[in-house]
Amino acid sequence: MVDKLEEVATAYAPAALGAYSQAVKANGFVFVSGQLGIDPHTGELAGATAGEQTAQALKNIKNILDASGSGIENVVRATIYMKNVDDFKEIDGEYAKAFIGSVKPARVAFGGNNIPKGALVEIDAIAVLNDAD
Repeated sequence: MVDKLEEVATAYAPAALGAYSQAVKANGFVFVSGQLGIDPHTGELAGATAGEQTAQALKNIKNILDASGSGIENVVRATIYMKNVDDFKEIDGEYAKAFIGSVKPARVAFGGNNIPKGALVEIDAIAVLNDAD
């Protein structure tokens, strides 16, 4: 049973490109919508490479989680959507820099996706809220 749903929004991540929230808090979890490597200040992709876009997408996720009262260290599940599966090693290298805790999030990654704005990668995440919430 859902206690309540609460929208999460921050200016430190790109505004939603459609009819969705940056994230939603529900029942002790934060569900972060798929994040592209868009710089929230310019509205443009943060670079031409999958690695640059991955670093920005993960920064966006971190900023959304921080605004929710959670944090990147609380991610329990992530999904990586890649345009080109050949970019996996580069994407995984940036991903490994973001998740440095002893327990890494469960994850799925797959390629061959047509991602909005011509992006090379999109990442979504589910995190637990801090005990204080």
